[in-house]
Amino acid sequence: MRVNITLACTETGDRNYSTTKNKRTNPERIELKKYSPRLKKVTIHRETK
Repeated sequence: MRVNITLACTETGDRNYSTTKNKRTNPERIELKKYSPRLKKVTIHRETK
């Protein structure tokens, strides 16, 4: 039930991180605060296709 997802920065659009999530418990797109190397600060990263 776990699927691989890619996290993209909402400010730059860079796809910096990949992780897994459980589709049964989190059917909607997830948002996490992660470090953006280009901006050198923590930004919100959203799940992409």
